[in-house]
Amino acid sequence: MQRSKLSNGIVMESTHKPKPHYLPLDSIRGIAALSVAIHHVILMKIFLAAFSNKAWFDCAFFHNAWLFVDLFFVLSGIVISMSYTDADFGKFSFRDFMVRRLARIYPLHIVMLVALLVFRLARIGLVTVGLLTVTPWQFEVNTAYTFVLNVFLLHSLGFVDYLSWNGPSWSISVEFYTYIVFGLLLLFAQRLNSRTVLYATAAIMVVGNWIIIVFVLQKEALGLQYDFGMLRCLLSFFLGVLVVRFVGPLSKIKSPIYQFGLQVGSLVASFGLVVLVSNYPAASFAAPFVFALLLASLMAFPKAPLLPRLLESKPLVWLGARSYSIYMVHAFVILLAEYAVRVVGPRPIEALDSIRPGLASTLTYGVIIAAVIVLSDFTYRLVEIPGGKFVRRLLQREPSFSTAQSVQTSRRLS
Repeated sequence: MQRSKLSNGIVMESTHKPKPHYLPLDSIRGIAALSVAIHHVILMKIFLAAFSNKAWFDCAFFHNAWLFVDLFFVLSGIVISMSYTDADFGKFSFRDFMVRRLARIYPLHIVMLVALLVFRLARIGLVTVGLLTVTPWQFEVNTAYTFVLNVFLLHSLGFVDYLSWNGPSWSISVEFYTYIVFGLLLLFAQRLNSRTVLYATAAIMVVGNWIIIVFVLQKEALGLQYDFGMLRCLLSFFLGVLVVRFVGPLSKIKSPIYQFGLQVGSLVASFGLVVLVSNYPAASFAAPFVFALLLASLMAFPKAPLLPRLLESKPLVWLGARSYSIYMVHAFVILLAEYAVRVVGPRPIEALDSIRPGLASTLTYGVIIAAVIVLSDFTYRLVEIPGGKFVRRLLQREPSFSTAQSVQTSRRLS
């Protein structure tokens, strides 16, 4: 349990307990975020039109990397559950929980939203004075209305049937309101003093949402975004909650061979599923469960041969720490790159491809991804961390104590 010192010298207890930290999970998140960024780069329409030859790393894995959003949702369920369903279960504070969630996702979300607004206004200005010529879009999605929806994280809850502004942030929208569902459920389970209620409801959430998506909505694949993306998030998030429940029993497997086999087997299954989902879209419905097995095995067997040690390498852990920034900034970098490609024109592209087919797209995409990583490091250090601290200071309140309570608290914690 955390303790913090108030201005009057009294030590207060926080209802939030730091979670156990699994470095391999951070690395997996970083790899997934970078894969999603590459996915959006290689499938951008203007790049497909500009480059006649594919990049050398253009493959089915990156084409289908959109599926890793479900891995993010499962991971979120794991991380949140580890923090709030432990020994301090009975002291859960919904307000403290939501402040922490808002502090985690909102600062970078609003900064990128403002950056895109400034870019849009600058583009309008350049077009107005005749310095820039653009083909008008058939339907404008970045409007004042959608901006307001984005500010309140409502942009993927059915108010509009398209992505707007920072497109990847649709998942942040549905995840924030999934936090609210989880917090209210945990509060209810706390009042009943029953973790069974929490896990039973989580199981109902997983099965119920899966059935709705597959049989009621009759979706061909799991790629829901603004259209019922909330159901997709609820399914995977609460699957992550259940993962934490079953890591203990799973960890009783002591054989290094079985541990290695389960980890590598689930990793291969995850990779194979992502590769094959283009040809078999229905396979995407199994993705959250395959990802959950991989993440559970990494948590249950942190000392297993090979895989945990590889995932604990410093470059991958560094990348994992910046995964949220990578995810949130890459669309903006791609937008800037689109205009850069237009300015450069076809001649340099043709010259590079004459050396070797695909060289132009490979170099361009490589520069874009490098720019995403560099920018994400800045936003991680200058927006995520200080922004989160600012929001917590702004919204967290110090509890009021009577004199008697103050004396008792001081004695108890001294």
